[in-house]
Amino acid sequence: MSDELQDRLTLALKATLLAGEAIRKVQGKDPRVEFKDDRSPLTQADKDAHRALVSTLTDLPLLSEEGLAHPFTERRSWKNYWLVDPLDGTKEFLQGNGEFTVNVALVREGRPVLGVVFAPALDALYFGAEGLGAFKARQIPPPDKAPTLLVSSSPLRARTPGGGPLEALVSRSHLSPAVKTYLDGLGRGVAMVPLGSSLKFCRVAEGGADLYPRFGPTMEWDTAAGQAVLEAAGGRVLDAIAGTPLRYNKEDLHNPSFLAWGQVVL
Repeated sequence: MSDELQDRLTLALKATLLAGEAIRKVQGKDPRVEFKDDRSPLTQADKDAHRALVSTLTDLPLLSEEGLAHPFTERRSWKNYWLVDPLDGTKEFLQGNGEFTVNVALVREGRPVLGVVFAPALDALYFGAEGLGAFKARQIPPPDKAPTLLVSSSPLRARTPGGGPLEALVSRSHLSPAVKTYLDGLGRGVAMVPLGSSLKFCRVAEGGADLYPRFGPTMEWDTAAGQAVLEAAGGRVLDAIAGTPLRYNKEDLHNPSFLAWGQVVL
């Protein structure tokens, strides 16, 4: 991994930890919930985490779910930029189940080459980058100690399943009938395990499940960080129809249906 990418990973880790701290400060308090134009919920935690990321990731352009809607005429010139979701899984946050994350990705030429995923309520921090591999923190340090994570975390490797049943992660809040149809059509036993947010990518990356199929709507900031972690762990995230890796900074920021898996081609 280049020194430049390592420096950006250190910065991403610091920013993610700061966003997690911002969420923790309001977690458990009576949330004031607003609703955006698409009827998705917005809380103070979303706003505070967004501010923490924006104030830290100042070296490159930044696209955030909770930030300005940069038009494609502006974004199309971005070769390197930060793509973030300050609080992925706001519904899980409101339900208090802990399955929500801060997602930070570095996108380069349409590909996520670095990703950090932090679930502050679970003390679970995952990160990965091209040329480095993927890792899970053994302990969560304060933000100013983020560089220690590069030498004190456990490596991840997506698993290669045997010939028995598969374990598939599915969205806890957005399970579609198409996912069950797809899994039934694999011709082998599949256990479906619900899980929130981008933790599904990370669970596959650490060998805790075989695949994560998603045929419902997602946005680029929902997937970039998790994709970077999973690919660094040896997995793949592919367009379910085209069979090609998900691309980023498109004019339309919606993702196609996709399949995320470990070291098995279905």
